[in-house]
Amino acid sequence: MSFISVFDVLGPNMVGPSSSHTAGAAVIAGLARKLIAPPLKRVDFTLYGSFAKTYHGHGTDRALLGGILGFDTDDLRIRESFRIANERGLTFAFTSNETETDLHPNTVDICMENAAGQVMTVRGVSLGGGKVKIVRINGVEVDFTGEYSALIVIHRDTPGVVAHITQVLSEHNVNIAFMRLFREAKGYTAYSIIESDGNLPDDISGQLRGNPNIRDVMLVQS
Repeated sequence: MSFISVFDVLGPNMVGPSSSHTAGAAVIAGLARKLIAPPLKRVDFTLYGSFAKTYHGHGTDRALLGGILGFDTDDLRIRESFRIANERGLTFAFTSNETETDLHPNTVDICMENAAGQVMTVRGVSLGGGKVKIVRINGVEVDFTGEYSALIVIHRDTPGVVAHITQVLSEHNVNIAFMRLFREAKGYTAYSIIESDGNLPDDISGQLRGNPNIRDVMLVQS
């Protein structure tokens, strides 16, 4: 029998009628914004399944945009996220995709472009009770929840890179809760995702970039 916490039953503090369609949506977008350097100039949301069918009524669109703007799930500014995004000069759009039916019903793709011209696409899934998973980054299948502080390292799939990552983590006395590696194909782009029980040192990114095979480092504090 699986264990259900009282916090899973009660759900998170939130604005909106649904923990999966509003709180979860805001959490997904909040995680996505941490994966790309600010400021953002454009974001496009593609919604699937139940998200696509009910996003107007449940306020999923406002919650997603609120998360991108950095609002927590209980921030009343979520209700005014369209207006605030326009005031900040952030261009946004929502597209419903009801043709792909093999995905989790609460799935969203978030395509972000920042002022420097960097583009990143993140796919997230809302699992209910405010819990979420990031399941894809730039077309590569990944898996992390944001419940732990996470280090996401984009690198070439080549020997020695993972050893470099773990050595730097050891030097900073980082306790690894989970470590997973995902890759496009052998020898191509790979994503190492390390989740830790505590906050990760802010200066760890610079040391990791010392390896020429590492292309980018993203730090997501819980």
